[in-house]
Amino acid sequence: MRPVAESDLPLFRRMTHDRELVCNNWYGFRDPTGPERRFAKDGYLGADDSRVMVQADDETAGLLSWTAGESGPGGRYWEIGILLLPEWRGRGIGWRAQAMLCDYLFANTTVQRIQAGTQPENIAEQKSLTKAGFTFEGAIRACEFRAAQWRDVLLYSRLRTDPAVAW
Repeated sequence: MRPVAESDLPLFRRMTHDRELVCNNWYGFRDPTGPERRFAKDGYLGADDSRVMVQADDETAGLLSWTAGESGPGGRYWEIGILLLPEWRGRGIGWRAQAMLCDYLFANTTVQRIQAGTQPENIAEQKSLTKAGFTFEGAIRACEFRAAQWRDVLLYSRLRTDPAVAW
């Protein structure tokens, strides 16, 4: 993992319009100037929402994200996500990157819980999350509007007290 650099902004701009890159996470076109504004604001390292790059073989393989959520007083958690470039998918990089991100977040923040959601049809991500130490919790029915209909999301979590994962 490494912080976002200015040279990564073309990838972030690409995410605003390239449906094939973001696959099932396509929610429509986004402002193509947003990535520059966000990078100028905080380098994508915010208090409640951050991004870092995934490195593999000294190349950029994708990005990781985390966003704060809250389930009640003192119930702050992180929701993580990953996007790998197509040429890096299926190589075992995703689960390792997600496990590394969990270790980083548990070491540098006070959260007890990290969660991730994925689509029922994304079998590769379900396997990746399990390998990264996440536990399947269940389906959140009709919670995501994508491709003109409401869809389910599968919820996974990893707790600070769960066994460490060797990556």
